[in-house]
Parts: sequence; C-alpha cells; structure tokens
Amino acid sequence: MSEASSPSASQSPGQSLLRFEGVSVVFDDDTRALDKLSFDVKEGETRIILGAAGSGKTVLLKTAMGLNRASEGRVFLFGEDVTRKPEQELFALRARLGMLFQDSALFDSMTIAQNVAYPLLNQTANRMPRDRMEPAVRDSLRFVELEHTLDKYPSELSGGMRRRVAIARAVVTKPPLLLYDSPTAGLDPITAHTIMALIIKERDVDNTTALVVTHRYQDGNLVTNFRYNPESGRLDPAGDSGTNTIYMVLREGRLVFEGKQQALEACTDPYISKFVKRPEKESAA
Repeated sequence: MSEASSPSASQSPGQSLLRFEGVSVVFDDDTRALDKLSFDVKEGETRIILGAAGSGKTVLLKTAMGLNRASEGRVFLFGEDVTRKPEQELFALRARLGMLFQDSALFDSMTIAQNVAYPLLNQTANRMPRDRMEPAVRDSLRFVELEHTLDKYPSELSGGMRRRVAIARAVVTKPPLLLYDSPTAGLDPITAHTIMALIIKERDVDNTTALVVTHRYQDGNLVTNFRYNPESGRLDPAGDSGTNTIYMVLREGRLVFEGKQQALEACTDPYISKFVKRPEKESAA
C-alpha cells in the first residue's frame, strides 16, 4: 500500500471499536479467505469495503462477529481480544453490534414487528420489558418510515421495504457499531439510494460507527459527501468538512488499499481503479 493508503493515515483519535492484527482465515478446503489482514476501526468512522466477488468482504464481517474464527492473528472487538473467546462469552459483545445480512434475512413466519423485536427478546444484554419493547419497535420502524407495516409479514413487502425492516432490526438496540453486508445488492438505483440515505441518517442521528460492504461506488460516494439534515429530512452536501469515511479494497483476502476517497480516486493500480466510478456530481434528491 502507498503512504496515502497506509493504516496510520486512516485512523482518527477516537476509541478503537474493531481491530484486526494480521488476521488470516483458512477454511477446511485450504481456501485462504483472509490473508494477514490488519486494520483499526475508530469510533465515528464509516468504512466502505470494496472488492471483487470472493475477495473476503463478507468473511471479514463474519470474522468481526466471531462467526468465522481467525486461523492466524488476533481480532479485537470493543477493546477485547475475541480471537479465542468461547462462544458463550461472545454473546454480550455481539449484542453491541447491529448487523444487516445479505438479502435481509428476515423470518418469514414472523410479523414485521416480531422481526424487529427479535434482538430485544433474544439477546440477554438487550432484553427489555414488553411495555418498553413496543415503543422501541415502533420508533425503529418509524425511523425507516415503515411504522405502518407492524402487522404485515415479509412476503407482503417489496425487496426494498424488507431491506428497510432489516435496518430497523439492526438499529433497534442502538448499537455503537453497525455492519452492513451489501445493503443495496439487487435493488434498483432509486431504492438503493433510499437505503444509503437511511444508513447516513443512522450515522448522523445516533453517531454510530459502521462497516459497509458494497459493490456500488455510488454508495460510498453518498456516505462520503452528504450528511443528514434533521430539519428537512433530506441529505445535504457535507461541504469542506466532509465526513469521516475510509475506503478499504480487498483482493484475494488481502487489504490492497486503505484511505480517503481522494487517494482512492487518484490510485493508478488497475485492480483498485476498476472499483472507482467517477460520476458527475452525485445528487441527494
């Protein structure tokens, strides 16, 4: 990696929420999904993770949660070394994470309200009395503008609406760290824009830290250059102050770029450049 894309250039003075130190993940068939991966996510950052199919993007998120275990190196979550931590001891740490899975991963047999309430019922650290649970679920669905779907089932909603419900479930516990796995995959451009606007809204309203795996450079461009305006309910240009957004590019499990958008767009490496779309000025309308 060049100096502009070195880990030290991307760190802010905030607390470390997620750190990989030389992490490799090797599956039973000897597939090396991650290869000596090192990075440090600071409080208040948004990380945009790009890379070809099979480059390790989803494996990275699953390793952060402890769903995949590091074969080499160490993983720190909220300052704790979770590399070899027993499954039972991971539950409380996972409860401080919000995760948007690919394809939303809603429970078809549950109503929308039950889906959103699931972490409040099943995560010991987030469990709350039922008289507080209903307002929390309503607030979370109101946040994604779907309060009217409480009694519906996932099959009754469009793909974009299901993705918004999944965001409501991910944020209902007010986690400090959110992991988004391909939040706009399979969506039309207008719906994809709506999903990214919600991610920006969550970042700016609740001051959350996030990792966003995406195949769309436009997703990162929005996160980098726009902020949520609570008065208008719209996105406004971030201006000269910008946002605390860091880009990561993975190739065959290795981190080949880490840095700001300007450095990414200036990079001449052919592999990295193919993930950079240099569109006309993005509109937040």
